Amino acid sequence: MLQGTGSSVGKSVLTAGLARALTLRGLRVRPFKPQNMSNNAAVTPDGGEIGRAQALQARACRVPPSVHMNPVLLKPQSEIGSQIVVQGRVRGSARAREYQAMKPDLMPFVLDSFARLGREAEIVLVEGAGSASEVNLRRGDIANMGFAAATETPVILVGDIDRGGVIASLVGTHTVLPEADRALIRGFIVNRMRGDPGLFADGMRAVAGHTGWVPVGLVPFLPDVSALPAEDAADLLRTARGRAAAGRVRVAVLLLPMIANFDDLDPLLAEPDLDCVLLRPGEPIPGDCAVVLLPGSKATIADLAALRAAGWDIDLVAHRRRGGRILGLCGGYQMLGRSVSDPDGTEGPPGTVPGLGLLAVDTVLAGDKHLSPVTARLRDGGAPCIGYEMHIGRSTGPDRAAPFLLRDDSSEEGAVSADGRVAGTYLHGLFAGDAARAALLQRWGAVPVGRDHEAGIETALDALAAHLERHLDIDRMLRIARGG
Repeated sequence: MLQGTGSSVGKSVLTAGLARALTLRGLRVRPFKPQNMSNNAAVTPDGGEIGRAQALQARACRVPPSVHMNPVLLKPQSEIGSQIVVQGRVRGSARAREYQAMKPDLMPFVLDSFARLGREAEIVLVEGAGSASEVNLRRGDIANMGFAAATETPVILVGDIDRGGVIASLVGTHTVLPEADRALIRGFIVNRMRGDPGLFADGMRAVAGHTGWVPVGLVPFLPDVSALPAEDAADLLRTARGRAAAGRVRVAVLLLPMIANFDDLDPLLAEPDLDCVLLRPGEPIPGDCAVVLLPGSKATIADLAALRAAGWDIDLVAHRRRGGRILGLCGGYQMLGRSVSDPDGTEGPPGTVPGLGLLAVDTVLAGDKHLSPVTARLRDGGAPCIGYEMHIGRSTGPDRAAPFLLRDDSSEEGAVSADGRVAGTYLHGLFAGDAARAALLQRWGAVPVGRDHEAGIETALDALAAHLERHLDIDRMLRIARGG
């Protein structure tokens, strides 16, 4: 089990890299994260949902994703706390304090899923959540030491040297943990080293001396991982700063507080003819952009209010008046319509709010969550698309007469305004397909690079696996996993 000294220390990426490395060694590997908190989710073949990071790790293992790889998924919402997904299905919503009381009831689901994966695999790579040292949340814990203790799973602790203070983070974790939990940690990894690794040799010895843990490896920073999907919105911003190309055609992306499934943007960030500008509330939409994208949202009504508070509703009208294009994905599509109704209080108090009025559609947030893979074609030009839908609600109205997509089952999806400048779709993964992305870029006036996005992810996973083979003592980790 990889646990971390804090959030975003690289646990998800290390787990994916180890999964690919061990798979290349010929082992049957499965990834597992007992509890994840993320609005970046993936649809599994059986119609459930799990964290996007676990779907990537399944890909690294070269197996289909399963709901049992992430049995508890928390999806933050606005007024009602987080939506709780258990073994792929929505179980309800709860605020933080309410969820703490629920955790003991969720442990049986976690253990059941872990046992199922164990029967399939020779080794299960378990990823913790947040920080191992959150002793204030230890009672009823299912994500870190509570899980490790319940299953007698040995732990490797990961610290991030790039953020500074890694010695104190690792030694401090040792200090605050109770003795029984401390004994579960068998080794440590220092991640994201920049510069000469030899300069930290004394640091590795210092941590080992203070803790008694085995130094498993010092992992240098690897630029190739920027090709992998980001785990959360903070990662998205860091990744975008590192790889967004300042191309000729400017695309503005509105980063609202409850942004979801933002890995939709990854293929665009790698296009050299695009200048993707990620805007946070308070930053105006540039007057020279060709396209404005409204990404998915876990809380459409709350994010619509945030969009208005940022003044982006006025900017969008001006952008359209100048002849610019607007594309909404999932929750962004819902915002573009005339109204959004929530009769059952799915996102908060029941009611109806006006939409942006840029598409002649109305959305009702009701019914079961729609989770399904989708194969379709762009209505204009016929370029193929492969993605998935993950949403609550249904959108209807006059602009649906001009659909954005034609599904392979002959049904229609999405909507396009009468002037063709505004469009919306529920399809996630729209830009991952090379043909569809190329067709859309040409429509926006950009020249696509002709890159195979999916092949790029595979190349990055292989490069990460080779990197970890060089810098981690994987043989030692396997001995620890086997009880040695």
